[in-house]
Amino acid sequence: MKLHILAIAAHPDDLELGCAGTIINHTRAGQAVGIIDLTEGELSTRGTVATRYEEARKAAEAMGVVVRENAKMADGFFRNDEEHQRKLITFIRHYRPEIVIANALSDRHPDHGKGGRLIADSCFLSGLARISTQRDGVEQQPWRPKRVFHMIQDRPLEPTFIVDISDSFEQKMNAIKCYESQFYSPGSGGPVTYISTGNFLQELAGRDAIMGKRIGKRYGEGFVCENLPGIPNLDALILPELP
Repeated sequence: MKLHILAIAAHPDDLELGCAGTIINHTRAGQAVGIIDLTEGELSTRGTVATRYEEARKAAEAMGVVVRENAKMADGFFRNDEEHQRKLITFIRHYRPEIVIANALSDRHPDHGKGGRLIADSCFLSGLARISTQRDGVEQQPWRPKRVFHMIQDRPLEPTFIVDISDSFEQKMNAIKCYESQFYSPGSGGPVTYISTGNFLQELAGRDAIMGKRIGKRYGEGFVCENLPGIPNLDALILPELP
């Protein structure tokens, strides 16, 4: 299956929180988007692996992605080494995306920074013909995505660019709320965590509103890229005015 965008992140719900609006923009445009969760989120204080799989499935449907797989790396303990790079390369070569969205390169959760670096390095190595990988017993051909964009997660970072998600923000929040075990739910009785407090999603909405304000829109999602993207002309940077 050839994808236009492959979004890869350390934990189920990372992508929903960081870039679901952007994903929805592309699925609404009819482009094929897939997701790879590196881990099963098995170290999460709330919920279980089984509930996370079901929540991830519902969120994928809410965003309109065509495929979602889990690499089953060890939550908290995966590494950016040859073993994990080769595993991730098999996914990249299988789906052959033009664009990869990845974890932030630096963030509050150490898995995010590790994941961001692992994903970026694997995208480069995936293009080297002398690295041999197989999937389902079939030798894979090299493939290097044209761009790797890192989403902004918990830690504030200066974006390289901001995507207007004003029209997809509500759908983004619906996708996030599919993770009922992770976020605030009155009467749930579960232990309180950093992301399960009552104001966490309000703060997330505030972050997206601030990003949107910077580009003259209601809501936005910021991205960082190590290689500066180019544009064909200045008109590519003109967005439609708000009604």
